[in-house]
Amino acid sequence: MGALLVLTIFHDPIIHVYAGEGVPNVALFTFGDSYYDVGNKVFLSTNKNPPQTMWPYGKSRDDPNGKFSDGYIVPDFIAEFMSIPNGIPPALKSGANFSRGACFAVADASILGAPAESMTLSQQVNKFRSMISTWSDDYIEKSLFMIYIGTEDYLNFSKTNPTASAAAQQAFVTSVTNKLKTDISVLYSLGASKFAVTLLAPLGCLPIVRQEYKTGNDCYEPLNDLARQHNEKIGPMLNEFARKPNGGFQFTVFDYYNAVIRRTRRSINYRFYVTNSSCCGQGSHNAYGCGFVNVHSKLCEYQRSYFFFDGRHNSEKAQEELANLLYGANTNVMLPMTVRELIVFPAKENMREFWEPNKQSLRRRRRRSSRDYLDLAAYY
Repeated sequence: MGALLVLTIFHDPIIHVYAGEGVPNVALFTFGDSYYDVGNKVFLSTNKNPPQTMWPYGKSRDDPNGKFSDGYIVPDFIAEFMSIPNGIPPALKSGANFSRGACFAVADASILGAPAESMTLSQQVNKFRSMISTWSDDYIEKSLFMIYIGTEDYLNFSKTNPTASAAAQQAFVTSVTNKLKTDISVLYSLGASKFAVTLLAPLGCLPIVRQEYKTGNDCYEPLNDLARQHNEKIGPMLNEFARKPNGGFQFTVFDYYNAVIRRTRRSINYRFYVTNSSCCGQGSHNAYGCGFVNVHSKLCEYQRSYFFFDGRHNSEKAQEELANLLYGANTNVMLPMTVRELIVFPAKENMREFWEPNKQSLRRRRRRSSRDYLDLAAYY
């Protein structure tokens, strides 16, 4: 069973992806920040009641368990598609069952610097190194490594350097992406070979950014520009790894930036009714203070109508859509292959296709006809 397609009265396909037959029982390892953190931040926080462990976080599952959403986040759904029972545990949780992988991502993580009560990507990689004897070399080589990080680097840079020149911005982006390349190289040297790297979101469109920079319904374009500059370097970087002879480096890239843009600009097509403000928080965009015990946050009546649950993080409904795209969307979203295809691609083999810039979707190349409603490319 590959994908179940449901046509609604608006003719928009809703995709439910299932792992199905032929997917090996490999592990899932995640690295990055709060987008992928399944609970590590709880173990590093000096706050005895961190907000992500308090209601209304976990509201949709009636389980505030350390994740920055009203329910599941992307790694939970990917683990489900990979038939990993109960998802993957936080790497900092002692005594957990790590047989099918672990989460090394930590909220507030960055690529550069020394984040308080968090870990840089390099420190996360070192934590993986310290646990590497948990898994066999062959198992690591066949398993999936997912990475999403960089948000903190650019949010902090924008705050501390509000008038940075174009040259300074480019230099900072280069330093961030060079360090990311080094960290991926270390993971590769430790035996990882299958990487799913997510491009940065349009950071200037986050509700907390709109609120702090007082942009109203507009995005803060300087931050979006930094994210675009960062994203432009990821595909070529990964191509460089993959084109090394007999290297066995395999990867795919998720165009998260444009997936978010589509949902904020054409929200009704994706069943979201509010995309510029968050469901939980306070302020002009309801973007600050969700879960804080000393903040009187507002809470929306129906979180599934919101793209953002808090000022920076997506609702469970949005997380599920994004996970489905990662696992089963076409090359308009995932390039050069889906996560499912990456998992089943034979280990040690060199890739046959690579990331390409400016990939055009079928929707842009030809006029829509009745059969387009069965073509996933037209909607992603």
